[in-house]
Amino acid sequence: MQPESERPAPPPDRLLVIACGALAHELVRVRDMNGWDHIEFQCLPAELHNYPEKIPEAVRDKVWRNRGRFSRIFIGYADCGTGGLLDAVIEEEGLERLPGAHCYELFAGTRQFEALHESEIGTFYLTDFLAEHFQRLIVSGLGIDRFPELREQYFGHYKKLVYLVQKDNPRTESKAREAAEFLGLEYERVYTGDVMLDDALKVVVAPRSLTDSDT
Repeated sequence: MQPESERPAPPPDRLLVIACGALAHELVRVRDMNGWDHIEFQCLPAELHNYPEKIPEAVRDKVWRNRGRFSRIFIGYADCGTGGLLDAVIEEEGLERLPGAHCYELFAGTRQFEALHESEIGTFYLTDFLAEHFQRLIVSGLGIDRFPELREQYFGHYKKLVYLVQKDNPRTESKAREAAEFLGLEYERVYTGDVMLDDALKVVVAPRSLTDSDT
C-alpha cells in the first residue's frame, strides 16, 4: 500500500456523498438542478433499511475505502432506525449526515411529519422509491410473499399508508395505492417535492463559493 504521505492530494472541493440507495434518484436530481458538479454519490443498498443494525458498519467501511480520495465526505443518511449507532460512527469519523430520524421526516420536513404522525400514529410511509420497489423491498424483502401470515404480524397495527410524493408520476402513485390495498390500509397522498432535501444539502454540500456568499 502506498504511504499516505506519498498519495496525491484529493481534488480541491471534491465531495463524496455516501448515501442510501433509496435516496439516489432524489440526490442526483437535486445535484443536477443546482449544478453541483463537484459532488459524487456512492450508494449503499436500499435493502439495508430492513436491517438497520448493519447500516453503521457499512457506512464506516465505505468511508474507509474512500479516505484521501475526496476533499470531503458527507453521509447521505438520516438515523434510519439505527438508534443512534450511525451517529456514533459519524462522530468517530468526524463527519456529518442528513438531518432527521429517517427519510420520511427529511422529505416532509419535521413540522409536517410530526403533524402526520400525531394525526395517526399507526401510519406506514412510502416515498417514490419505496412505492416503485414495494414488491422487492417489502413483500419479498420481509418474506411476505413466502409466508403470507407475516403481513398481519408486520402491519396489523397500522391503520393508514401515507405516500410522500417527491415527483408526480401516475404510475408510481398507482403502485402506492396498490401497496395500501395489499396491506389493507387507508390511503393518503402528500406531496413533498425535493425542497427539504435541497435545503438540507445546501447547508453542507454546496460549493464553498455558494456557502461563503451566504455568510
